[in-house]
Amino acid sequence: MNFIWLMRMSRWARKPPSMGRVKFVLAIVAVCFALWGIERVWGWPEALTVNGKLRP
Repeated sequence: MNFIWLMRMSRWARKPPSMGRVKFVLAIVAVCFALWGIERVWGWPEALTVNGKLRP
């Protein structure tokens, strides 16, 4: 483990993030899971695929 990560963890242990920051991060994670679920149910649009079907 890198020394910088150890210093960051010790800083978080001494002064944890605010409740607003925790709610913000959890909201972002929830949006990501919602987008993942939508993609799993309805699939990814063919128009947004970078490398579509190649011609034979």
